[in-house]
Amino acid sequence: MTDHPDQPARPDQPKQVGHVPQNATAPATTGPGPDPLDTALRLVRAQTALVKRFDASLSGLHGVSLADFTMLLHLSQAPGGRMRRVDLAEALGLTASGVTRGLAPLERIGLVARETAARDARVAYAALTPTGRERLAEMLHTARQVAADHFAAEQWSPEDLGRLSTLLTRLGGTAPGQRLG
Repeated sequence: MTDHPDQPARPDQPKQVGHVPQNATAPATTGPGPDPLDTALRLVRAQTALVKRFDASLSGLHGVSLADFTMLLHLSQAPGGRMRRVDLAEALGLTASGVTRGLAPLERIGLVARETAARDARVAYAALTPTGRERLAEMLHTARQVAADHFAAEQWSPEDLGRLSTLLTRLGGTAPGQRLG
């Protein structure tokens, strides 16, 4: 007799390939030390919580998301305050269409302008406007405050932050030499 997806498996039958046991949420042991999957999932949850904090403050005070702020920050650090859209996509780990969708509202509110290359009209740039530069300075103040609150000295020593920064760099985060302006 074969198992039907709607019928519970009988205890005397072998488990199906790909079957997820009911106790699948129990921590798996991979030998001594922490479970890599558990560690990865904890990192994802921590990142989600941090994004929510940034989003709440940035949207509440400035009307932008953390993703918007990150785009503006990348543009501000580029020579001349502008980047080719494909380079911005690569820097942010997005597709070209993802960057286009992200830039559209920033263009509508005057923080970013679309520019074409003088030599090749097929090349599109995203450029930070003077208004965008002013607003970004205000956003940076807010973002620094959110980060300071999150990594409060009572809970995080300078050594803790240094270790975390080093580990995040190993995971592919921005290297410590590439600090914010």
